Amino acid sequence: MFNKMRVMLYVDDVQVISDFWQKYVKAEIAETNALPDDFKNIVLQVGTQMQLSLFDKTFIEKYSPEVLGNTPSLMLFSDDFEALHDAIPGALDIMENNGQQTFAFPDPEGNYFVIAKA
Repeated sequence: MFNKMRVMLYVDDVQVISDFWQKYVKAEIAETNALPDDFKNIVLQVGTQMQLSLFDKTFIEKYSPEVLGNTPSLMLFSDDFEALHDAIPGALDIMENNGQQTFAFPDPEGNYFVIAKA
């Protein structure tokens, strides 16, 4: 069916958000792409089959305003659940939801994501 997933995130500062994911989730840069008007896109590998593609909101407003909206609600599953909880600044308490241990965390722009124990 599908072999890989790339989620596009529209952010205020591509570099700050890229640095956050690299530092705390050990994401790796898969691509850096030059865009018009001196914008850049950074694609982060966050798992074997998942990537986050970061775009500046100002770029999206100019070139694809129809797709600019709320940040998607993402749940990422990890075997390093406890280590990530301890490492990510602002991580909320671990909770159990329908038998699944999870915690939420904000990125530097205040967008929240969830990590679940794999």
